[in-house]
Amino acid sequence: MPGNSTVEEIKNRLDIVEFIRSYLPLLSAGKNFKAPCPFHKEKTPSFMVSPERQTWHCFGACSEGGDIFKFLMKYENLEFYEALKILAEKAGVELKRISPADQKQFGILYEINESAKDFFKTELERFPAVLKYLLERGLKKETIDEFEIGFAPNSFDILTVKLINAGYDVKDIERAGLNFKSERGSYVDRFRNRIVFPIHNHFGKIVGFSARIFGEGVGSEQQLAKYINSPETPIFNKSKILYGFYKSKTDIREEKTAVLVEGQMDFLSVYQDGMKNVIAVSGTALTEDHLRVLKKYADRLILCFDSDEAGFRAAERAVDLAAQNDLNVKILTMKEFKDPAEAVLKSPGRMKKLAEEAKEAMEFYFERYLKNNFQFPVSGGIDLTEFKKNLRIVLEKIKNMASAVERFHWLKELSDLVGIKEGVLTEEMERLGFGVKPSRIIDKNAINRQVVQFPTARIELIAQRLIGLMSFKNEFSSKTENYIDYFPKDYSVILKNLRGESELNDEKAAELLNSISLRFSLEFHNLDEEKLTAEFEELLNQLRLEYLKEKRETLINLIKEAERQNNEAKATSALKEFHEVSRLMML
Repeated sequence: MPGNSTVEEIKNRLDIVEFIRSYLPLLSAGKNFKAPCPFHKEKTPSFMVSPERQTWHCFGACSEGGDIFKFLMKYENLEFYEALKILAEKAGVELKRISPADQKQFGILYEINESAKDFFKTELERFPAVLKYLLERGLKKETIDEFEIGFAPNSFDILTVKLINAGYDVKDIERAGLNFKSERGSYVDRFRNRIVFPIHNHFGKIVGFSARIFGEGVGSEQQLAKYINSPETPIFNKSKILYGFYKSKTDIREEKTAVLVEGQMDFLSVYQDGMKNVIAVSGTALTEDHLRVLKKYADRLILCFDSDEAGFRAAERAVDLAAQNDLNVKILTMKEFKDPAEAVLKSPGRMKKLAEEAKEAMEFYFERYLKNNFQFPVSGGIDLTEFKKNLRIVLEKIKNMASAVERFHWLKELSDLVGIKEGVLTEEMERLGFGVKPSRIIDKNAINRQVVQFPTARIELIAQRLIGLMSFKNEFSSKTENYIDYFPKDYSVILKNLRGESELNDEKAAELLNSISLRFSLEFHNLDEEKLTAEFEELLNQLRLEYLKEKRETLINLIKEAERQNNEAKATSALKEFHEVSRLMML
């Protein structure tokens, strides 16, 4: 990262109030300024900007905060170096004044990726069998060229040597994620005997690669993973990057709809077929950062995943996260096709029709879990236990919705479908949470309308999934040593048992562990090790952030209480701790 003096000079030259005012309508609030938070929906402004501290903070639902760099990075979904260039230009600070060592931290990585891309493209022309395979999969030569697809030959270090000869330092090649050091101390190319898809950031610069094995592979290690991806680097954060978005964002804005597919080949096939408002995730599950980007361009998200159990599970995870973020979601069901690439290959133009027929997410859940048209009381040999289990799954989906209006609507629809009164369904939904009953929050202004909200404890959902991963693959437990304190109480007991640190004598905890294990075992069985590991690491990071968010929310309440009591010492102490927690969240 550039030296503190450069960053501080930029911050000193720019007024954070004037800068944020170019994005938001700021209103005076005493010494500070306020506006509705741009990072979540709200009616009462809770986004505060402090001219004195040159910082901003949301005192509402998202509890985000930081300096002018953090605001630009979050609002525009930029990496630090990209935000640095924008702010340096606004401040009149020339980047060439940054030391070569600092500039090298970021700029050189873009250069190396660009050179690697050129090498892979050249190699593709040398291997006609690979090009033939891509053409047989339905890709046109123009599409292959437009998205700069290449090939990494079956060679130990050909790319590394090529880049070194071009003048790049081997350490920088490693930082770019293109090679790694073996146990013997030599550098090995990360991508070998693989079709390579460059991953561009949302401004069109190459930040990493995704690579598909070609043929039988070159060894047991590579045979294990059909796809491998660049590791996270200073310019590549896979939880923020949507594959192809730099090409499709204009069409997404015009259509107000984004179609999300599962992989690069699906994206390329659908895009080539004429549906331009498409995107794909890059080696990770859908994240809140992805949704934050999409919400600026689209009102609706259409999910299209493989038509197998793993695909259905992936769709469910995406729906749940989108529902929490108040984004309208539909499900595109493939039915007679395995995936979008096959649909385009066998029936060109069909994807547009399927997108038009996409179902609301809850209709998809009704069909998936209540497809036998269960009616209560159950009859005709239908198992009551099975009925109750499936009903609770659907209720949990409804409970997860951010909108109270949507919850009310779908509870009514569910009531009509299964023949159970809405009040009974609401009571059953309130009890959900694998033994953890959520607190009830009632909108005081809506008591007479009898509108009740049931908040989703996101930290518990994350903890459940982590426990599920650890019970499926116990080796993950050893990676949680620094995260034990972040788990909610009921789950920390289970975690210590999985780590072999204590017996699970608590009957409630044992039942909870069993429920979680059964819930996720089939889904995890259908995922490869790379995807499991990537999700586990992402969930640990999200768990830490949720814990810190909750801690910061507690401190916000303490600060407000101290201000009401005019207790300056208490307010100062809480504010100091608040800033420390905020600092930890930015690491």
